[in-house]
Amino acid sequence: MSVHVVATAGHVDHGKSTLVRALTGMEPDRWEEERRRGLTIDLGYAWTTLPSGRDVAFVDVPGHERFLGNMLAGLGPAPVVCFVVAVDEGWQAQSGDHRDAVAALGIEHGVVVLTRADRAPGRTGEVLAQVRAELAGTGLHDAPAVTVSALEGTGLDELRAVLDDVLARAPAPAEGRLRLWVDRSFTITGSGTVVTGTLAAGTLRQGDRLHLLGHGGAVPVVVRGMHSRNTPHTALEPCTRVALNLRGVSASEVHRGDALVTPGTWPLTGVLDIRRSTGPAFPDTAEHLVLHAGTAAVPARLSPFDDDHARLTLDRPLPLVLGDRLVLRDPGSRSVLGGARVLDADPPALGRRGDRARRAARLAGMDVRGDVLVEVARRGAVQAQHLHRLGLLPATAAAPPGDVRVLGDWWVHAPVLESWTQRLRTAVDDLHARDPLATGLSRGAARDLLALPDAALVDPVVRGAGLELDGGHIRSPHHRGGLGAHEAAVLELERRLGAEPFRSPEADDLTALRLGARELAAAERTGRLLRLGDGVVLLPTAPALAMRELARLPQPFTTSQARQALSTSRRVAIPLLEHLDARGWTRRLDAGHRTVVR
Repeated sequence: MSVHVVATAGHVDHGKSTLVRALTGMEPDRWEEERRRGLTIDLGYAWTTLPSGRDVAFVDVPGHERFLGNMLAGLGPAPVVCFVVAVDEGWQAQSGDHRDAVAALGIEHGVVVLTRADRAPGRTGEVLAQVRAELAGTGLHDAPAVTVSALEGTGLDELRAVLDDVLARAPAPAEGRLRLWVDRSFTITGSGTVVTGTLAAGTLRQGDRLHLLGHGGAVPVVVRGMHSRNTPHTALEPCTRVALNLRGVSASEVHRGDALVTPGTWPLTGVLDIRRSTGPAFPDTAEHLVLHAGTAAVPARLSPFDDDHARLTLDRPLPLVLGDRLVLRDPGSRSVLGGARVLDADPPALGRRGDRARRAARLAGMDVRGDVLVEVARRGAVQAQHLHRLGLLPATAAAPPGDVRVLGDWWVHAPVLESWTQRLRTAVDDLHARDPLATGLSRGAARDLLALPDAALVDPVVRGAGLELDGGHIRSPHHRGGLGAHEAAVLELERRLGAEPFRSPEADDLTALRLGARELAAAERTGRLLRLGDGVVLLPTAPALAMRELARLPQPFTTSQARQALSTSRRVAIPLLEHLDARGWTRRLDAGHRTVVR
C-alpha cells in the first residue's frame, strides 16, 4: 500500500497551512504555540483522498527564515511540491529560498498555488507572471498553476483535480534499497518508541530488522508495528508517510536526520566528492557550511577543487551514495547557497603534490550515474557488495564490464589482475632458480608480495597464473625440483636402501652424507625418498615390499614377528607398521597384534 506525499513550499504567512487545512479538514500545526501565533514552526502532517480515490499525504513546512532547516527536512524526502505564493503579496524573500531548495533537490513535479485570491483579485495575472519568471530554470518552470481562496473555498476543487493529474503523471517510486529519513520521534504509552518519516524507496514490513544510523553509529532495531494515516499496516510501499513502532531504541536516542536502513546495504560516509548543481560557483578557499540531505542537517567543511567540484568533510557520517542530492546552506545568513550531487561516497585520500588538480580533472569527467569500470580501475579490486552499497551496481545481478574480472565476490581490473599473475609467476620462478630445494612461495608471502586486499584472492590468482598450490605453498608445475650439490648423497642413500630396504640410516649416517631435514624433504617431494616418523627414511617402494613379507606370516602377527620378517629394528618397524595402518593395508587388532587387510 502506498500514499503519495506532497510537501508545501513558500514564504511565511502565504497561507500554506491554511491551504492544507482546507484541502484535508485536518490541522497540520501540531504545537499549541503554532496555533496561538498562527506561524508554522516545525513540520506538520495531514492527509486526504483526492477525487480519483488517490491517497495523498501533505508535509507542511515552515516558511520563516529562522526555520529554514525545518523546511529543508520536510522538503528533502518529498517527490512532489505545492509551491504557494499569496496573490496580495507576490514573490517574497523566502519564496526565493524555497525555490532554491526545490532546484537543489531536483524536484520536477508539483503545482503552483496562488493563494488569498480574494484579497487582490486583480493581481493574479501579474503575480503568476512573476512566479513563472522566478521559477525559470527549475523543475517547476512549467508546473500547472491554480488560483484559490482557502477562506472562500474557491479553486479548491480545481486544485484537487490538478494535483490528482500531477500525481498520476509523476514517476513511480523507486523499489530500491530501504532508506527512511526520520523527521520525528516520540513515545506512546504502552507502545514505546515511535518514529515518522517519508518512505521514498524500499518496502517496509512488520518484523523487519533494521539499523538506525545516527549519532550513535548503527543501532539494531526491530519494527514492531507500523501505521500510515493513523491506520495499522503489516507492509508499506513507497512513497508513503509512515509511523513505525521500534524495539531496541528509546525515543531520546532517535533524532531528526537519523536514517533507518536495511543492514549492510548502505555505506556510512563522512567524506564526499560532489558536483555543484545549482547556485553560484564554489569559492576559492575552504569554508564551513551546513549540509542538508534527507531530513539531516550536518555541519561540513567545503574544500573546493574548482568552480564546480569540491570535497565535503562532514561532522558526522551519513548514509549517502552516488547521485544523492544535497542542499548547501550558509549557517550565518540562513540562506540556501545551492545544490550539489554526490559523485563519490568513498573518495581517495589526497596527499601528494598535484592530487587535487588530478582529482578535479577526474571528477569533471564523471557521470552522476556512475561508471563501474572507472571505480574498479581506481581501486584495482573491490568487492561487488561494496559497489552495491555505493550505488554503482543495481541490486540485481549485473554483468561486469569487459575489462573487469570476477574472482569470487571480488571485481578486479583486468590490467591489475595481469600484473598480479605476472609478478607471482616471476617471484615463483626466481625462488625455484635461487633455491631448488624450496617448497615454493607461501600463501602469506604471495599475498604480501601482491598487496592483495583479501586472502581469498590468493587461490584464484594462483590458478590464473598457471601455478600449483600444494600444502600452502605455490610452485610452478614445470618445476620438478633438483637436489643440486646433494644429488650424490641421495644416490648413495638410494644405493644402500636398495640393498637393505628396511635398514633406515641413523642420524649420524645422514649427517655424514650432509642430508638434513630440508634436503630430505626436497628428495621426498621429487619421489626419491619416503620419510616416516622418528627420523626413519626409506625408499618409496618400502611399504609394498613390506606387505609381501607380512602377507606370508600367520595372521594375525605381532610387532616382533613383523620386525623379524623384515630384518629390521623396532625403530623402523613401528613407524612403518603405523604407515601401513594409515594406508589401510594392515589393521591393528589390539596392543600387540595386526592383520593384513585382504
